[in-house]
Amino acid sequence: MSEKTPLLHYRLTSSNSPPTKDESAHNGAQEVRDGRRSKNTTARKLGVVFGVVTPTVLAMFSVVVFLRIGFVVGQAGLYQSIAMFLVAYFIITMTVLSICAISTNGALDAGGAYYMISRALGPEFGGSIGIMFFFANVCGSALYVLGLVEAVMSTFGIPEEGAVAGPHQVLPSGYWWSLLYGTVLLFLCFIVCLVGTHIYAKATFLIVVIVTVILATIFINFFIVGPIVVVLPESSGLNRTSVSTANYTGFRLHTLKGNLLPDYTVDYSTGATMSFATVFAVMFNGCTGIMAGSNMSGDLKNPSYSIPRGTLAAVLTTFITYNLLSLLAAWSCDRHLLQKDYSFLGDINIWPPLVTIGIYSSAMSASMSNLIGASRILYALSKDCLFGGVLALARKTSLSGNPWASVLASWLLVQVRKYLLMLDVRKDHVKFWRPQLLLMVANPRSCTNLMTLINDLKKSGLLVLGHVKLGLLDGLPSDPLPSCYDSWLSLVDHLNIKAFVNLTLSDSVRHGVQNLLFITGFGGMRPNTLVLGFYDDCTPQDELQGKILLSAGHGLETGSPSIDPREQWSPFFPNVRCADELKDLPEDEYVSVIADAVKMGKNVTLARYFNQFNREEVLESGRKIGGHRSTTGPFVDVWPLNLLQPDSRGYVDICSLFLMQLACVLQESRAWSQARLRLFLCVEAGCSLKEKEVEKKLWVLLKNLRISAQVQMVAWDQVVALHWQRRGGESWNLVESAQNDERERPEEAEQEDAIQMFPNNDALLTDEYICAVNHLIRTHGAPQPAVRFLYLPRPPADTSRYRAYLHQVDVLSQDLGPTLLIHGVTPVVTTDL
Repeated sequence: MSEKTPLLHYRLTSSNSPPTKDESAHNGAQEVRDGRRSKNTTARKLGVVFGVVTPTVLAMFSVVVFLRIGFVVGQAGLYQSIAMFLVAYFIITMTVLSICAISTNGALDAGGAYYMISRALGPEFGGSIGIMFFFANVCGSALYVLGLVEAVMSTFGIPEEGAVAGPHQVLPSGYWWSLLYGTVLLFLCFIVCLVGTHIYAKATFLIVVIVTVILATIFINFFIVGPIVVVLPESSGLNRTSVSTANYTGFRLHTLKGNLLPDYTVDYSTGATMSFATVFAVMFNGCTGIMAGSNMSGDLKNPSYSIPRGTLAAVLTTFITYNLLSLLAAWSCDRHLLQKDYSFLGDINIWPPLVTIGIYSSAMSASMSNLIGASRILYALSKDCLFGGVLALARKTSLSGNPWASVLASWLLVQVRKYLLMLDVRKDHVKFWRPQLLLMVANPRSCTNLMTLINDLKKSGLLVLGHVKLGLLDGLPSDPLPSCYDSWLSLVDHLNIKAFVNLTLSDSVRHGVQNLLFITGFGGMRPNTLVLGFYDDCTPQDELQGKILLSAGHGLETGSPSIDPREQWSPFFPNVRCADELKDLPEDEYVSVIADAVKMGKNVTLARYFNQFNREEVLESGRKIGGHRSTTGPFVDVWPLNLLQPDSRGYVDICSLFLMQLACVLQESRAWSQARLRLFLCVEAGCSLKEKEVEKKLWVLLKNLRISAQVQMVAWDQVVALHWQRRGGESWNLVESAQNDERERPEEAEQEDAIQMFPNNDALLTDEYICAVNHLIRTHGAPQPAVRFLYLPRPPADTSRYRAYLHQVDVLSQDLGPTLLIHGVTPVVTTDL
């Protein structure tokens, strides 16, 4: 391997070995360009105590030592508290030993853990871990600043209305005030880190002296303070009508016995019931921060010597301190005091403000430690050029070697922080949500056009092609499915779609679909939408006629004399069903499949007339013509109203929103970017005030979701009139009564379709009315859309009416061209991030 090998060159240029004469000249020129002195040894001034022990101890203590010792002992008891510390310190000791092994294995430069990992495992691992370390330190710095602001406001902030303010409570409160205080405190940390490590070392040393003195007074107070009664804070959640108190008993054996075993109760600060896991999670925060010293590797005189010794010394110091404080608190404080007053160390102190000073000092130090650690990691990443020129500016340093540009970038990011926290992964936004689709295919020969559209509809989501082969293993010599996969995968390659294939063997199509819905996918990648072909009397067309399947992975092509006959065979897929051939799936079972999917919380989509769909022809209008993109893209029509329930003109139910959601996702795909949405709203001339409010709400929703659609108002008074003309007075009264009841029901109840609300609704929905609705859709479909999206009602609960349900949907969607009938059951749209 030559020295020009990238990885070797990467390691050689990053080492601290004595450079040759030519290398010295090159490095000197580079340092001048970066604004550094040729002799950067002035930046390496720190030793074991100032460079490693001090920042590590302060980072591990943070505010846990002052505010969480009583919480841990009060909830978990002394025995479990010690056990928690043993487990936590065993975990971090293993990490520290790894750091010691790596740091003593060679010379170290700036970057701490990133530098060590990248030199041990390579730049790829180091870069990915280094960027995570960087953002972790950025978030940690923001966390400690916010914690410090909260502590300051609890002492000096003006209380809420109704509470009596003390003479020292003068600071205004509120979100923007807290942001101002946090900005000021963070700016102080920034100034210290910007000046250089020598100022940072002096500042942290001053803080560690303060914290040490305060801890010493706390230990002394346990021995010199006699039994006292402590007034619990008002936030402890106890009796608000009278003053609540607890006892500091001093060293008493009965107090120690009462605090040995756990007594998990409600945490008064959060209202949550505590457990071993939750208490351990809070306590473990006080065991982190072990990387604070390692992050200073570029500023240490001898990092290979200082890091292992300083880190181990800090770990041992904090371990002893935590356990001693736990023992003394359990021996002298009543359990009630530990559970209801987390600031009890200040209450039993000779001068209570001392503990408050310790809290402020440790939080400030932890924030500075994370800020300077983040800047050193960013500087190391920029020097190694792992991200090209993106981090070029972060390599700038001062004359003394301080990476001021990295400090500045880190400070600004600690200041991208509240907006990053707003990106809650638990919230699905219309711009980010994607459908996870399971497309059931009876015979691939007759639905390749549908596969191409569903592939566009998934955008970057999941698409699984499912197929049920009828049969049982009992009567077969072996599983027949493995031999089918090659043909399916070749079809996927030929259609140029991204999809998984999942086949199952079952005694019925219904049971097979249930199996696929249960087992398909893993983790978050599970189908949330079932897609079925429509059940009608149309004779399927063979869309693969004249094509052959190649064994060499060529896909499906038309016969060609240039292809070796030995590399081809007939398609494995069976011939399409003839006109007089019976279907494998009865009508009742087809509707049962839809009902099963809805019960399982899956959205359902029925696809009809996609034998008339040609993707290339449809998208041709959106392609470039003569170097310019055409403005006459394909139309996508959306009818978000349940047209089979004319008495409910609600557009903002779950199914309607899901309908618009899928249309939006299709338009956002690259191939359909030129498509134009047309949203049709059915209105009546004498619509009520409530209906106008619903329409207004829909307009606001479209604006908030930034859905670009051409909204068309469709008058359908004559169509709705057909729904009532055939019914006598009895039916009219029944419907009118049902409408009045509906207005009194909550909005969620409007999601139920007419079949569910009226036992005899299949009689109310006449073919004359449904045909009129179908004509209305076709009349307002000029020019002809590429795809229509229609509202699919929920199947009836009564299985005896399955055929009537399917007949109504059939008449509704007849001769409409490529149509997707959609029923949504899961709310996926939200307007806030």
